Amino acid sequence: MPHSLFISDLHLSREHTRSAQLFAHFLRDVAPQAEALYILGDLFEYWAGDDDVDEEFNASICAALFNLSLRGTPIFIMHGNRDFLMEVKLAATCNALLLTDPTLLNLYGTYTLLTHGDALCTDDASYQQFRTMVRGTEWRTQFLAQPLTQRKAQIEKLRVQSEQSKRIKTMDIMDVNIEAVATLLREHGYPRLIHGHTHRPAKHLHDVDGHTCERWVLGDWDSGTARFLRCDAQGMHWETISSKL
Repeated sequence: MPHSLFISDLHLSREHTRSAQLFAHFLRDVAPQAEALYILGDLFEYWAGDDDVDEEFNASICAALFNLSLRGTPIFIMHGNRDFLMEVKLAATCNALLLTDPTLLNLYGTYTLLTHGDALCTDDASYQQFRTMVRGTEWRTQFLAQPLTQRKAQIEKLRVQSEQSKRIKTMDIMDVNIEAVATLLREHGYPRLIHGHTHRPAKHLHDVDGHTCERWVLGDWDSGTARFLRCDAQGMHWETISSKL
């Protein structure tokens, strides 16, 4: 049956060897049967700029995606909170299309809204302030003007600060805000919603202005298990690649 696949939060890096192995298997043996592959952010652990696309590990990931596209599966990539600096060179190297966040699609007769999900975590005020700053043109221009090694060092420092900050935040603060979800659904005509970011895979139902809307949350691959979402004309369901591969 014709279908599309959705993944997010792989956080691929040289250090996360298991996730990289699962991704290679997924691209080689699972994704070629799909009509499209949608990656909804945080494909990489971090992305310091498109001038890092030729680094050995990054190049191997891009080559694997490019090979998938040659087998006939279109690839769509959305920015995450860790790899929002991905630009046209990265997309061209993967033979993928960068999606705006959010993006509304008609999937097999059902309107479906795609977003990474971090913009919905409005209770985390400090993160939202940081997000607004780093997504701004002035910050991006100044940051990308620095040497690549300096940018990577700054990102490593930010990652340490982020992990320290998470330890003192409640899980509720770092999850999506239900009113923010309702507002987004209302603005786009009450579609089905798919997002990642929170690492809490689940299906939720939201009653918004009398409309029942599905919200599917994608999981991360950091645990060594690859869970992905399959969508076809009959609906959506989870599939998993065993960590024993």
